[in-house]
Amino acid sequence: MGKIYPALDDRLRKFISRQSVFFVATAPCLTPASGGGHVNVSPKGCRDTFAVLGPQRVAYLDLTGSGAETIAHLRQNGQITIMFCSFDHETKILRLYGRGTVVVPGSARWDELARYFAAGAGLGTDRRHRRAIIDVEIDRIADSCGYAVPVMELADERDLLTPWADKKTLEELAQYRVEKNSVSIDGLPALDPALDPAMTR
Repeated sequence: MGKIYPALDDRLRKFISRQSVFFVATAPCLTPASGGGHVNVSPKGCRDTFAVLGPQRVAYLDLTGSGAETIAHLRQNGQITIMFCSFDHETKILRLYGRGTVVVPGSARWDELARYFAAGAGLGTDRRHRRAIIDVEIDRIADSCGYAVPVMELADERDLLTPWADKKTLEELAQYRVEKNSVSIDGLPALDPALDPAMTR
């Protein structure tokens, strides 16, 4: 059954590398008692967009999307949970709890982290798809059984984001991010057109 781990050992790293999808959960703190707002859960996929950087540190490539809840919540309070769930005959759920940092293209740490995703999602070196990198320092690593999770088979990766973005000019993509990614659904600031180079690339 469930176990707590001090670090991401080789067995856990191999488990992570076998999963084709993971889930990210964040929540805003809108009151002094850390309450209110909408909890957000986002599914993440695309091959080679998640990296284990150390025993208690991971990162993932954040691609252009219709919202920016995770970015807004992390910029407000930093708290994040990442969940991997096995859908094959191995019964296992792995949760990584920690504090996340948003790193955008053009910032001081971008090149340091972007090298981990050189081939991520088949995107090559085209920066237009890459909205941010989420860098997470883990403070709790825990698994659970996953006995009630169904067994499912992966059919294929979706190849929709790249053609969608390729049809847009850099200016059109920047305008999309201004319209869709500037604030969260609770009105918290997410990507800032005045500060984040990702909004204008």
